[in-house]
Amino acid sequence: MIETPPLVDQYCQGVLRTELGLATFEAQLIPSAGPPAAGTTFFDTQTGFAVRRWCPPLLGLEPHCAPVRYLARRRELGAAESARRLLRGCGVGARLVDTGLPGDLTGPKELALAGGAEAFELVRPELLAEQAADTSGTVAAFLANLAGAVHHAAAGAVAFTCGAGEAGRAWTAALEAAPEPPGPGEVRGAAGRWLAARAKGGAVRDPVLLRHLAWSAVSSGLPLQLHTGAESGAPERLTGFVRATEGLGARLVLIGGYPQHRQAARLAAAFPHVHADLGAALGPTGARAAAVLAECLETAPFGKLMFSGGGRQLPELHAVGALVFRESLGRVLGGWVADGSWSWRDAERVAAMVAAGNARRVYRLDERG
Repeated sequence: MIETPPLVDQYCQGVLRTELGLATFEAQLIPSAGPPAAGTTFFDTQTGFAVRRWCPPLLGLEPHCAPVRYLARRRELGAAESARRLLRGCGVGARLVDTGLPGDLTGPKELALAGGAEAFELVRPELLAEQAADTSGTVAAFLANLAGAVHHAAAGAVAFTCGAGEAGRAWTAALEAAPEPPGPGEVRGAAGRWLAARAKGGAVRDPVLLRHLAWSAVSSGLPLQLHTGAESGAPERLTGFVRATEGLGARLVLIGGYPQHRQAARLAAAFPHVHADLGAALGPTGARAAAVLAECLETAPFGKLMFSGGGRQLPELHAVGALVFRESLGRVLGGWVADGSWSWRDAERVAAMVAAGNARRVYRLDERG
């Protein structure tokens, strides 16, 4: 068995504090715009099967037990105790937590207490813009307040992270269309238009403002996480922005690139300041996770790859992301050792790098005590 240190989960979200019924629980298992097919549930997915494989033993049940039995045990223990057992049972030593999600979710401090692990904050720059807009009466005041908010966030967070899904598509489109930083006049014009429309509500989607936020994050000295993949856009669409930021001291991390994970690995191989995510695809791919992980390891130098579980809403997704990653990493590297391609010493050294060491270096976690 390949030994690894406690994992560093470089991207996750908080977990729901509330008790969940069967339908509500199922709705959180996978991103979906609608209900499951007639006669099925979202447990009939690779994610659902992975939850049933890995999570019941952490709550004192047999693997693969029926969903109804599992959720009954979850209710018996209560949401807080279930989360504590799931978060502590998956071998994670540190979590980087996206604090920009709506809903009744645990923050970094609460997640650290429940999970018995360190927790650090990831900040969404678009939310800083929204907060600055709500306290600014003019364009000049907005831009000044935004600059101050970015500076303040950089002092406390470990990285900036751009939104995923619809927000991720907007970021990708903006940086693909014009990867260079916008000029001051462009920024003032975009800010004026957005502030005028802000009275009606709405997130930041103006491409000029998104570019301004991305370059503000790059200039802060913190790493910038860019979400890619099926929900947010192919990694190769960010090639222009990657080139534009080369040599500036920026660190870019491509999160969640599946099913274009090979593209993300190629960018990490080609550019010294780019790193790629190894783990977020593994929970959703379930029984095929080892094959996906092997593909991620094909191209990029091993010092450029890092784990994230991509856990969101449900503590089960945190647990599955970590446990599937550990098993898949052991299976892939152990197989290479068994066929003589690698030594055990090298396999354990690389496992330690991608499980924790690379993230601790890139995000400078050990400097934060």
